[in-house]
Amino acid sequence: MVKIGDVFEEMLKHFNPSAAQGATAIYQFNISGTDGGIWAFKIENGSCELVKGGVASPSVEIALADKDWMAIREGKLNSQMAFMPGKLKIKGDMNLAMKLQTMFPIS
Repeated sequence: MVKIGDVFEEMLKHFNPSAAQGATAIYQFNISGTDGGIWAFKIENGSCELVKGGVASPSVEIALADKDWMAIREGKLNSQMAFMPGKLKIKGDMNLAMKLQTMFPIS
């Protein structure tokens, strides 16, 4: 079984630096559930660092349950469809949230 932390490590490998050129942002994921936790991606000028445990002031916070996060990552749940009924909550810069898929394309 794939763990949530492994998913974030895998996302880091698929980071698209060209999509992040000139950008400074911190995406924080607050994942609830038995496999939950907090992870953040610090993006600055085309580079990315994964921070386990999160940061104090993220640009964007994304909150959802572990099962919903895994369903999104596996392509079984559309993130926009999860957002509509409140399964996925976003706090902060919505424009940055919309760029997440280009910075971390699912392969």
